Amino acid sequence: MIEKEVIIIGAGPIGIACALECQKRNIDYVVLEKGALTNSLFNYPLNMTFFSSSEKLEIDKIPFISNNPKPTRNEALEYYRRVTTSNTLQINLYEQVFSVEKEGDRFHVNSDKNQYMVHNVVIATGFYDIPNLLNVKGEALPKVFHYYKEAHPYTLQDIVVVGASNSSVDAALEIYRKGGNVTMVVRGSQIGERVKYWVRPDIINRIEEGSIKAYFDSEITEIRDHDITIKTPEGHETFHNDYVIALTGYKPNFQFLKKAGVTFSEDEKHIPTYDDKTMETNVKGLYLAGVICGGMETHKWFIENSRIHAKMIVDHLESKATQNVAEDKKQHETI
Repeated sequence: MIEKEVIIIGAGPIGIACALECQKRNIDYVVLEKGALTNSLFNYPLNMTFFSSSEKLEIDKIPFISNNPKPTRNEALEYYRRVTTSNTLQINLYEQVFSVEKEGDRFHVNSDKNQYMVHNVVIATGFYDIPNLLNVKGEALPKVFHYYKEAHPYTLQDIVVVGASNSSVDAALEIYRKGGNVTMVVRGSQIGERVKYWVRPDIINRIEEGSIKAYFDSEITEIRDHDITIKTPEGHETFHNDYVIALTGYKPNFQFLKKAGVTFSEDEKHIPTYDDKTMETNVKGLYLAGVICGGMETHKWFIENSRIHAKMIVDHLESKATQNVAEDKKQHETI
């Protein structure tokens, strides 16, 4: 059994920020990450450009220098790698946490490699691991993907891209420009308003000129080996298809939080319970940081506005430690 003061689950940018804050204040911690460092960013499309500028992705005031105001995926990976290695952060990669169970005033944290006994746990696991499914017949076929990496495999193929968010639009444009025949199927009536301002006019123009076909107010009803059927305002339509890229968003691992004892709002937003001043959940000693705090509102928290969670959490850890020392002193004086 390994004893620590704090375990941080997730080595994304916010998990790294929490580690930096703990290290600065000499708090005994370790970060557990089931995949690679900044695993979600690693799985982003190879040619992705961030909406945020580089200074808004910085953590702990460590400068992030990029070639352009909007950094790329590779630049972000390099930045967070250097922050981690230059500060010798205590991070265990490829170690998956299965459960967090509170017993008395401490937590048992069980992973596939170790067992830990800790006083506090910070969950900073993001929301990128569980895709929102279409829930249609044929979705389990090997031609269907919920993540997109690069366009090359789709050259000279008939591709359906589902959705109209940043990820969907980026994929549609890149595949089209690499020689794929792209059709977009969009549940809404237009390309999403949140799409990057320098990209949205591009996709609208490609649709208007007919380079990319788009069905709005439409959805897939069935996927088969060589074709798909969609429901449109004009009725059902079936056409040839080689691959479906369903970029319909993702959601946090709610089951993991529930098993740890975290409660949620009862509406469709499914927002976990936490104190917005300390980030502590309804389970004392268990904290949330980053995107996971938004529940199904996955566009509420970003790196740039949740960097502050690290300091808020560690401030509270220190205040609790000070309070415990004061209570122990008072009890000793009473005795």
